Amino acid sequence: MNPIPQSLYIHIPWCVRKCPYCDFNSHALRGQIDETAYIRHLLADFTADYDGRPIYSIFIGGGTPSLLSGAAVAALLDGIAHLAPLAADCEITLEANPGTFEQEKFAAYRAAGVNRLSIGVQSFADAQLQALGRIHSSAEAVRAVTLAQQAGFTRINLDVMFALPGQDVAGALDDLRQAIALAPEHISWYQLTLEPNTAFYANPPVLPDSDTQIDIYEAGSALLTAGGYRQYETSAWRAGEPCRHNLNYWQYGDYLGIGAGAHGKQTRDGVITRRSKYRAPAAYQKAAGAGGNPYSDQQLAVARDEQAFEFMMNALRLKDGVPTAYLTERTALSLDDLRPTLDTLVARGLLAPDIGHRLQTTPRGFALLNNVLDAFL
Repeated sequence: MNPIPQSLYIHIPWCVRKCPYCDFNSHALRGQIDETAYIRHLLADFTADYDGRPIYSIFIGGGTPSLLSGAAVAALLDGIAHLAPLAADCEITLEANPGTFEQEKFAAYRAAGVNRLSIGVQSFADAQLQALGRIHSSAEAVRAVTLAQQAGFTRINLDVMFALPGQDVAGALDDLRQAIALAPEHISWYQLTLEPNTAFYANPPVLPDSDTQIDIYEAGSALLTAGGYRQYETSAWRAGEPCRHNLNYWQYGDYLGIGAGAHGKQTRDGVITRRSKYRAPAAYQKAAGAGGNPYSDQQLAVARDEQAFEFMMNALRLKDGVPTAYLTERTALSLDDLRPTLDTLVARGLLAPDIGHRLQTTPRGFALLNNVLDAFL
């Protein structure tokens, strides 16, 4: 059996200002980040979780990781590299907010080992950025990408949202045209949704109706394809390499999660364990000193009867699906356990027929993915 690859997610919980649509574990920064203290806790958290496997990829997310200094990122990555072997081609991504860009800082990130940036543009329309609570302008977004390229980054992702308040098809396509014109390797293009415990959920803005959302998606998909981008996941388009870190999630690989509110998944002896860390930065940093991993506030084993849905929810997001062998290598299930459901989906034209070798939706199944996943509940 092939070893399950293991990635590392590192959460930086602070941001300049909480966006009204954001349901991530982020906290508006008051004062300065004590970088030395937080990195010390991150490395202790990693040491408590680490099981000896090489680290396949690293993703530094948030919050706003680009609030960290170049020296802090270097200390963090150096510390990880001293504790664990990194894959020779380890992808190291850092999320960045265009409102926190400085060319010297991004050159320092590059020197520290970061080889991929994910830039949260969201829109190139200033009115939309203001409505979304973003701290940057359209001009600053363009400048941020330019500065990243000048700092030597060739692997850049742009996050762009659609179905924004009052947005029509023309507005959504204009955002995409400007994104494509900057020639990033990767574009994450996803729909704004109103999530519980957000300001938008409490006071919802007027969003495009479902027909307009469909029109935006169809026209935007055609524009991205014409621009040289290939959709490989429900919200991910690439002109170059895919995001290896996210691919590992979707292929049901393992990942350590360190930092306030981080989540991880590890598989040992056929048991899949999910672990989360204390969400509040202060509570997270007060946790040091207890037994086991003192940073963990929850840990649970994924029940066998939940693994089919979990696995498929990730794997079938990929247009090319995954090798069928991943099902037996990365869960406690066999193909025979799911055969009746799989055969039914094949008969309905929602799943490709070669289920002995690959689990993959048909184009129709990809368009009706929620219906496909419901079959595994």
